[in-house]
Amino acid sequence: MSQPNFSKLNLDGEITSGEDVRQQNVTAVVAIANIVKSSLGPEGLDKMLVDDVGDVTTTNDGATILRQLDVEHPAAKVLVDLAELQDNEVGDGTTSVVILAAELLKRANELIRQKIHPTSIIAGYRLACKEVVKYIKRELSVSTEQLGVSALMSTATTAMSSKIIGADPEFFGKMVVDAITRVKITNSKGAVRYPVKAVKVLKCHGKSMAESIYVEGFALNCTVGTRAMPLRITDAKIACLDFDLTKHKMHHGVKLTVTDPIELEKMRQRELDITKERIEKILASGANVVLTTKGIDDICLKYFVEAKVMGVRRVTKEDMRMIARTTGASVCLTLANMEGEESFPVEMLGTAKEVQQEWISDREMIFIRDCTESKTASIVLRGANEFALDEMERSVHDALCAVKRTLESKMVVPGGGAVEAALSIYLETFATTLASREQLAIAEFAEALLVIPKTLAVNAAQDSTELVAKLRAHHNAAQTDPSKKKLFTTGLDLKSGKVRDNIAAGVIEPAMSKIKSIQFATEAAITILRIDDMITLNPDPQPEDPHGH
Repeated sequence: MSQPNFSKLNLDGEITSGEDVRQQNVTAVVAIANIVKSSLGPEGLDKMLVDDVGDVTTTNDGATILRQLDVEHPAAKVLVDLAELQDNEVGDGTTSVVILAAELLKRANELIRQKIHPTSIIAGYRLACKEVVKYIKRELSVSTEQLGVSALMSTATTAMSSKIIGADPEFFGKMVVDAITRVKITNSKGAVRYPVKAVKVLKCHGKSMAESIYVEGFALNCTVGTRAMPLRITDAKIACLDFDLTKHKMHHGVKLTVTDPIELEKMRQRELDITKERIEKILASGANVVLTTKGIDDICLKYFVEAKVMGVRRVTKEDMRMIARTTGASVCLTLANMEGEESFPVEMLGTAKEVQQEWISDREMIFIRDCTESKTASIVLRGANEFALDEMERSVHDALCAVKRTLESKMVVPGGGAVEAALSIYLETFATTLASREQLAIAEFAEALLVIPKTLAVNAAQDSTELVAKLRAHHNAAQTDPSKKKLFTTGLDLKSGKVRDNIAAGVIEPAMSKIKSIQFATEAAITILRIDDMITLNPDPQPEDPHGH
């Protein structure tokens, strides 16, 4: 392929066109997918990632693996962003979305080699994606009302089956379901929401994973300022402050000339009095728990101890905002009011039934229970080391997101490759009804979907060819024979190497997870497929230092 004349274009760089750029993109994308491929499914393996400063991350979460990689190729970066998007939107299915996107792109590249124009392939992929979403909603989704309460537990245990906490699914599943159902809120439009951020997840070294605890309330990883303060307050009135509670000091740049030593002592006393007045204004509002994002010095601690008030310093701003939201408090940035004086109105206080400091392992935490505005839940994870705790936190987050999506959408689908196999059979049949070029692209899309059940079987050390053939046969019967329609729930049983009814077995996923996964993967594949030229500009040369440095 002849290279364009850069001197005419006045371009300082390289240009790659046509088949070359597509091949480069496919190679980069497939390389990224191959990294996470072996971590898919309940039998998937973990990856150990060591960064440039020696920090170690051990995980099998697709988004976390790709986030840790220093990816330079622009097409491969699209896949990294794709995994991040799936993690933010759904919380689960990050590995499968990357594998599917890479497979779609690889098959599209093979069609281009057979002289099929990229525009036809893109049109075929878009049509296939639209049909797939309709079919999932129409034929493959099962209402959670039909399955009852067990649907939530099954969703949670399925999401964590491939994770480190999958060894004890009943224990963690109940914890996750209890936590997410507790934080239920109804917004101004009447829609029910389950904010995952309202579930506080804390990590604490020591003991085993089974010693993790669920707390109905907000857990704060802080302690009181001094042991002389009360460690338990009932009917708490909470003041949330975002400023220092320290001895008042003169503003920088203020200069006072003192000739009499007595006057100097009066100045020092006045500084103490100003501090005392501020504390008294806060206490006069009825506050018996004071939280601040900054420090509390010894003088202020003394006043709090005398008033039998619990004072907590160095609360993170994120925690402070959450406490303010759940207790009905307002975060106070300054005591100054519109009249130029200092005051602390009672309306800024939040309320909770109990605030208590308790020992967890070898350190103490503060628990805020029965908040008035909205309910909160906390999960305190226990584990042997930092790596295990980090992975447990990611696993719990994924399970929380999966249960949240199930509660909000009220629709689930069978797991274990059932959806992909059913869609593959449906799209193959649908493709034959089209008398256009899109037929080939839709047939390839159908074939690409089978990469998920194949990878699941390979990672479980099973014969993928035989298992996927059995799975396809069941789904073909479900779609062609009305008497066998119930076979649409057939998925893989990776432990025994057979196919089974995965709805009955409790292997289910939120329908939204599958729909978003296929939509995101298709869009990512199309984005990369549209590229037919890549221009790489050379960096500007560094100017020479005239001093020779």
